[in-house]
Amino acid sequence: QVQLVESGGGLVQAGGSLRLSCKAPGRTFSTYAMGWFRQAPGKEREFVGTISRSGGSTYYLESVMGRFTISRDNAKNTVYLQMNSLKPEDTAVYYCAASRIFPDVTTTYDYWGQGTQVTVSS
Repeated sequence: QVQLVESGGGLVQAGGSLRLSCKAPGRTFSTYAMGWFRQAPGKEREFVGTISRSGGSTYYLESVMGRFTISRDNAKNTVYLQMNSLKPEDTAVYYCAASRIFPDVTTTYDYWGQGTQVTVSS
């Protein structure tokens, strides 16, 4: 069992930045590729991006490419989502998730965090 805990969400104005963190206590963090997803009100959960076990490879949703960056620190059991140039349409609950597969753009990840709210005002 892998427990994931997100943090860093909040309210930001359009054009601003936020960095989300997702920590996974335990010794198995580096054996999982990590993904970020988001779910806006009334919409299905959407893939945002994913990072490989080593952190050497990433893959993103086209609409966030160039604005969002995923990174990880395996020594700290933490994955990050740096979000720049935020837009109102980025407003959603953001989730991190762990997968044995990379890249995995589906929602069939093995473990999920509880989510953190990101609200972008216009």
